[in-house]
Amino acid sequence: MTGRRMSPEVPHRVGVGALNWLVANREHFRPRSTSAGRAREALKPVGELAVIGAVLLREGVAGSRQSAQLDGLLDFAWRDLLKAGDVLAAMLRDEPLSPIPMEVYVPFRELGLRHAGIEEHLRVVSRTTSWRALEALPNRRLGMMRAAARADLPAYADVAEAARRTWLGHTPEPWTVEYNLAYTVTHTVFHLTDWGRCPAGLPPDLAEYLALWLPVWIDEWAELRHWDLLGELLIVDTCLPAPALDEEVWRHYAEAQSPTGAMPVQGAMPSGPPDEVFDLVHHPTIVAAFAATMATSHALAALNPAAP
Repeated sequence: MTGRRMSPEVPHRVGVGALNWLVANREHFRPRSTSAGRAREALKPVGELAVIGAVLLREGVAGSRQSAQLDGLLDFAWRDLLKAGDVLAAMLRDEPLSPIPMEVYVPFRELGLRHAGIEEHLRVVSRTTSWRALEALPNRRLGMMRAAARADLPAYADVAEAARRTWLGHTPEPWTVEYNLAYTVTHTVFHLTDWGRCPAGLPPDLAEYLALWLPVWIDEWAELRHWDLLGELLIVDTCLPAPALDEEVWRHYAEAQSPTGAMPVQGAMPSGPPDEVFDLVHHPTIVAAFAATMATSHALAALNPAAP
């Protein structure tokens, strides 16, 4: 990796394209099945829209056109897709202990979009032993705990201890990381840093471990042209106390983006019916918008290192 100071133009261009595509394809976020399992799966990208919306607003690097696009997209997601929270409330009535509605709701809540019924339900179930005893893999449990904390629910376990139970928390041999483990690493970092808002939330030894080995993993998945995972790893870089912001890698990543703004999962853009293509590329495109926003913010900050 080169270590050169990166121009904000490259990630900004990626972010503009990704947001354009998300806005143009917003109707595809609407669930196409009435089955409970499909409905839960369809909620995940809606929650992700709120996450990137919060990041864009927080980092303040969106232009006036992007800000207007973002306002419209978030309003559509909350009022149309989630019926101002009623969809999540109904799911909680069917599955009272499911953490999924809470995790989707929290980023909207932080944007000031509240639902009294959801909040009352969460206050009640969070007091139960069953809520604290929910089975989950370490990385998943950490995410549930952090979402609960962001919803102002009482803590039921120690975050630092939960972080140490994750794969990253053990700082294992770096050459043992593979596809699925790499994704757990990215989400462990997202949870501990509140999606990049607080790099200090990452324990110093984990930050040092990532500063040493993240560049190697980024180069590996860039070579494999796995754009979805590469995008998440680029977000991790921006969550570190001293991001690398490698321009060569970012240019390679930007070249994979289609003219429409969509980002493929791996290799080239897929073809097929619009709904099928959407299902394949919406996640890497959301990731691209997130990664680009964070990288643009850091690249702009680096232009004025003397600023407080």
